[in-house]
Amino acid sequence: MQAQMAPAPGVLTIDLGALVENWRRVACEVAPARAAAVVKADAYGLGAAQVVPVLAAAGCRAFFVANLVEALAIRALVPDDALLAVLNGLHPGGEAFAAEAGITPVLNSIAQARRWQAFGRPAMLQVDTGMARHGLGFEEAVVLAGDAEFRGAVPLLAIISHLSCADEPDRAENAAQLARFEAAAALFPGVARCFANSGGVQLGAAWHGDLVRAGLCLYGAEPADGRAEPFRPVVGLQARVLQTRTVPAGTGVGYGQTWHAPRETRLALLSIGYADGFPRSLSDRGAVWAQGATLPIVGRVSMDVTVVDASALPEGALAEGELVEIIGPHRPIEAVAQEAGTIAYEILTQLGGRYQRIYC
Repeated sequence: MQAQMAPAPGVLTIDLGALVENWRRVACEVAPARAAAVVKADAYGLGAAQVVPVLAAAGCRAFFVANLVEALAIRALVPDDALLAVLNGLHPGGEAFAAEAGITPVLNSIAQARRWQAFGRPAMLQVDTGMARHGLGFEEAVVLAGDAEFRGAVPLLAIISHLSCADEPDRAENAAQLARFEAAAALFPGVARCFANSGGVQLGAAWHGDLVRAGLCLYGAEPADGRAEPFRPVVGLQARVLQTRTVPAGTGVGYGQTWHAPRETRLALLSIGYADGFPRSLSDRGAVWAQGATLPIVGRVSMDVTVVDASALPEGALAEGELVEIIGPHRPIEAVAQEAGTIAYEILTQLGGRYQRIYC
């Protein structure tokens, strides 16, 4: 007899076919540059163990993670002929682990460069072009460019940087960063260039260089202001109805009773809360969708329960155990993020472990 799975509080559906299609779209749009996949934070919360193999099978041969621990966790999933790079560089003492596993560090400081130099393995070099985050300043890049010992010991696979405003294509900072990047990259003639993230893909060929780092767009969220054709949605999220009840006018709902029923109101309690990555900031302002109706969240989102006003549906329409849409065709992830006062990146990467995950 096949084992039956107990009903989970929610269902997270992840369309791996759509994810691969999104990567192929990026690869086509940026050619002749190559398209890498950013799979940090457990592939943006969707499961690197599932995401990396399907991208590799589709032909992806460059993967980026944030740190060495993430790289080591997926090393066996990445083809031997593929790049596996660590964006944050290596903490002191991590060099031997990376070298032994064939992992490529992105060197972000002269100190990192000096430590890696002793291993004589390939690396990438990041320059800060205006984000004041990772990377060498221009003068530091000049130092390494002129260091014959470093250049002889460390084959550079790419010069990289990161865009700060790619999600706003009209921002002048995008062009300014490109100019700074080109000046820094010119110090290393013949070395590949890697600049554009998901939003940068849509800025145009000047930003693409030789390798683009596609992240958010692979997972179905829009990286910029929506001017381009939308990427295929990858994530669907549903939560189960725990209980329905009708309360009289004036009834306070939830912790702090921040919402009171203006009239007799039919409520539905949903098995989702901030422990599941459903932001508390959606209290009294977000919504879910069920049976053709948008149901507003009332009261505070708690750890395990969210309450919605189900009065728009006929009495008895929502049964205990029924699934309602949290993210999906009627509730795009961008809309959920906007209501929560955050970004799609945060919604994706905070999805909890209590959902039943269905990969298709």
